[in-house]
Amino acid sequence: MSSFEEPDTFAALEKREWTKADVAQSYAHVFAKAADMVVPHLVSAVHAKTGVSALDLCCGHGNVAAGLVAAGAQVTGLDFSSAMLDMARVAVPGALFVEGDAMNLRFDDATFDAVTIGFGMPHVPDPPKVLTEARRVLRPGGRLAFSVWCGPEVDTALGYVFGAIELLGDPNVALPPGPGANDYADPQLAFPVLKAAGFTDCRQSMVASEWRVDDPGAPYDIFLEGTARGGALLRPQPPENAEAIRSAVVAKVLDKHGSGPQWDVPIPAVVTAAVAV
Repeated sequence: MSSFEEPDTFAALEKREWTKADVAQSYAHVFAKAADMVVPHLVSAVHAKTGVSALDLCCGHGNVAAGLVAAGAQVTGLDFSSAMLDMARVAVPGALFVEGDAMNLRFDDATFDAVTIGFGMPHVPDPPKVLTEARRVLRPGGRLAFSVWCGPEVDTALGYVFGAIELLGDPNVALPPGPGANDYADPQLAFPVLKAAGFTDCRQSMVASEWRVDDPGAPYDIFLEGTARGGALLRPQPPENAEAIRSAVVAKVLDKHGSGPQWDVPIPAVVTAAVAV
């Protein structure tokens, strides 16, 4: 039996893991090399430019905020992780960063012209509430854009790692109930929720983001060290399960992407955009 104790709630897991400085820093310095490729698409989708007031929800270490600032927008970033916010304030001195809850925003109605959410949707207990709050703080005609990693139905490192966990992980290591990691990549789920929240002109596009790695086991290491959901499943694994999972990831990368010595491992994303009614 595993000594892993399941967190009481999904919210507790997310809060605990993302407030760890080592997890936040590993995400920012390694995992986010793929997320950075999506930033220009989010910035473009909300028409960021001089004179635009933008709110970057679930802002993390500030990579989307940096893109918005570079486009000329006046930017406020919000996150629940003090560890992430510490990095964001150093990286993007031109933005204002505040600690807060994306499901309960402390901003007045119709405050912003744009809202971005860079990979934050799977990390909140109630994604529809986030979209409702985003609509509330947007002015009519304001623009929303959020990104979500594609699910295992496409070729993705996420599928390599979580598929190996499903096959080879200790069944006693489990996550508490919460939103699916890739739910809002599905337009059949995302678009009705957006429309119910007060958005129109919903559309999606895929971004072919990837990692270039020198070790075929790197996707395992990246999820282990730099994510909340993946880390919570990988870190408590007994040594024999952990070794089997990593070996399966290595085999998958070699099979899909050749013998190296470097590998371009896909982790594509979907960007969803909409306009406030």
